[in-house]
Amino acid sequence: MKIALDAMGGDFAPEAAIVGARQALDLLPEVSLVIVGHKDKLAPLLRDNGLARCDRVEVVHAEQTVMMGEPSTASIRAKKNSSITVAATLVSEGRAEAVVSAGHTGAAVAATKVRMRLLPGVDRPAIATIMPSQSGPFVLIDAGANVESEPINLVQFAVMGEVLAKIFLGITNPRVGVLSVGEEDVKGNDLTKEVFKHLSSMPINFIGNVEGKVIFQKYADVVVCDGFVGNVLLKSTESLAKATMFWLKEAFSKNTFRMTGALLAKEAFKELKEIGDYEEYGGAPLLGVNGLCIIGHGSSSPKAFKNAIRLASKFIKYNLNECLAKRIQETGADAAKLKKT
Repeated sequence: MKIALDAMGGDFAPEAAIVGARQALDLLPEVSLVIVGHKDKLAPLLRDNGLARCDRVEVVHAEQTVMMGEPSTASIRAKKNSSITVAATLVSEGRAEAVVSAGHTGAAVAATKVRMRLLPGVDRPAIATIMPSQSGPFVLIDAGANVESEPINLVQFAVMGEVLAKIFLGITNPRVGVLSVGEEDVKGNDLTKEVFKHLSSMPINFIGNVEGKVIFQKYADVVVCDGFVGNVLLKSTESLAKATMFWLKEAFSKNTFRMTGALLAKEAFKELKEIGDYEEYGGAPLLGVNGLCIIGHGSSSPKAFKNAIRLASKFIKYNLNECLAKRIQETGADAAKLKKT
């Protein structure tokens, strides 16, 4: 299987991307990579990591890079030869089966939508991220692909999230809920109320609204929201996790007895940190595009890049897009049908 790697995307690119690529190739003998980026910048890194003459590596030149401060549309307007746009084009042309990027999220969404198009029946793509809870991981969708959404979009997000929970988390009949301010169907805004009505009549395990106070107790296996809310929740959770680790360190360093206790509990703290470590998954899939796309964290390390490539290879094996397109039709969530209701 061949995966296109946007080597210029991310805070520590291209170094982290190339080192991660080397690690992924060592781990995954069935994977080959098309590394996309500025050849002059990549050449010494490829040489130093033993990839310059690797028969499982192809390098495709991309003159431009979409920077974090630029608008999302830069990838398809001002910078048509950007690394993310070139990588998405490779997938659309069948020269790769998936694209991995830790760069500008909005640019990745725009480039893949335009170059790779959408799956049949899908109106908009969504980022699905795996979140930790007290009793195992759950799917949060949308985590930032769309800052504004219509009811039709959240309905489709629910179906796509259900598929991901089934094939990736191994949950036979995932519980699907809509993130809202109250459990009752009369609570929420116009968007969540309309989505509640649609999902209540669909052949999925819809459990109703889910409040923020219970999502980390795994009240639902799939939590659905618009991208604005989802991204705020995701980043707030990351921030809280970092703050909690800081507070723990501060508390345990106040005296010798506490420091001794901290040393004894070192392994426990390590396990706690790994539970919410985004690097363990590597990235989040952008569901709904006609081709696989894994979007990594902006501060992705080599480990994160390695795991993002591994995640992409898993979804290729799972035939994720075929499962998504089939389920969209089975549930009556086809965009054309929903727009008529």
